[in-house]
Amino acid sequence: MLKRKIYDTLAEWKKSSAGKTVLLIDGARRVGKSYIAEEFAKNEYESYILLDFNRAARSVLDLFDAYLDDLDTFFLFLSQYYGVKLVERKSLIIFDEVQLFPRARAALKYLVADGRYDYIETGSLMSIKKNAKDILIPSEERHVRMVPLDFEEFLWAIGSDISADFLRTCFEKRLPLGQALHRKVMDCFRQYLIVGGMPQAVSEYVATKDFGKVDAVKRDILDLYRADIVKHAAGYEMKVESIFDEIPAQLQKHEKKFKLSSLKKAARFREYEDAFFWLTDAMIVNPCYNTTAPNIGLKLNMDRMTLKCYMADTGLLISHAFDENSIVSEQLYKKLLFDKLEVNEGMLVENIVAQMLVANGHKLYFYSCPTDTDPASRMEIDFLVAKGRTTSRHNISPIEVKSGKNYTLSSIKKFIAKFGEQLNIPYVLHSSDLKVEDGIVYLPLYMAMFL
Repeated sequence: MLKRKIYDTLAEWKKSSAGKTVLLIDGARRVGKSYIAEEFAKNEYESYILLDFNRAARSVLDLFDAYLDDLDTFFLFLSQYYGVKLVERKSLIIFDEVQLFPRARAALKYLVADGRYDYIETGSLMSIKKNAKDILIPSEERHVRMVPLDFEEFLWAIGSDISADFLRTCFEKRLPLGQALHRKVMDCFRQYLIVGGMPQAVSEYVATKDFGKVDAVKRDILDLYRADIVKHAAGYEMKVESIFDEIPAQLQKHEKKFKLSSLKKAARFREYEDAFFWLTDAMIVNPCYNTTAPNIGLKLNMDRMTLKCYMADTGLLISHAFDENSIVSEQLYKKLLFDKLEVNEGMLVENIVAQMLVANGHKLYFYSCPTDTDPASRMEIDFLVAKGRTTSRHNISPIEVKSGKNYTLSSIKKFIAKFGEQLNIPYVLHSSDLKVEDGIVYLPLYMAMFL
């Protein structure tokens, strides 16, 4: 079993909710939603029923129309059909892939009010119109988003003796790890970069240490995503697919902003807005929006038409980007592992930082000022994050991501000079050890998980 942090969130929900809310685990396909819900049910309840709406019998679906006003009969039939004895306040009912049967989602208002059992929903694409049409979303529904394994969960999975608590102490006290230990952590981080955080890919890697087999697993997931686009993005599936296919090419450019003109000449954002939303809601991508002023309320200054589009999982991005022979060669993986890949490395490193920031609860923003008239104002900052507690000044941290060992810092220095009053701590994420110099904190890439 892969140890996941979301398990503690489920335990806290069970304790604090006491049956008064339903928990919805929202996440991409194959991110482990059903698995964690069922593991939680096995460990924390006397009995449970898992209704998989991907394959539930018509007779089960009909219960939601026939017996919601007679819950004694509803639970009797449910219990008999699944051969599970339901125990009041000690049983859990899981609605798996609930987006496929919105009627069940609406019914939870009455099931929670009844109070006999606990309920967990799992699903994806919960916000698109088709999956919320003609139903009343229950106010008792509490959302939690499930993302791919973060770096600490990956360390647990591979049985590493590297302690994230120790790394956090070094981060907080600004202590370098020293060459030997830093190299050891970077080796693990490069494995994480290659494998990614999708549970099936991680499990395959733990079992075989074979990047070829891991790549095959990742390609199966990408094929599933393509099938989902065709099936569930009806009406604009071609636009969704064209954005999805274009992501690697857009990310390998120096300026990683998504240019719609690469999809269609004179394309306008409003033509593709629903397609971007679909990919975001499916949690296949992590969009990163330009903010025009780096101060309190990054969202208030967001330019929705200027964005970067990262893959939600960097392991999937590698398999998506390098697919000339429909499988990534061992040679490529070897170059990635030993930091010998000169081309494309920047996009992978920036993508995994985006992935780690999202896992830490951040919405993604960047700052771009491409002016030709004022060189002092021309700059590009990869990410901006707000500190947890807002104060009158110094709230925003600029983050520059550097994949190579030789790099310049002209943008971040201009940014500090121009917006010093608004800035908290400026960070440069790089492949070397931690250091502090001229007011800038240089962090090893793996410490992005602490931002």
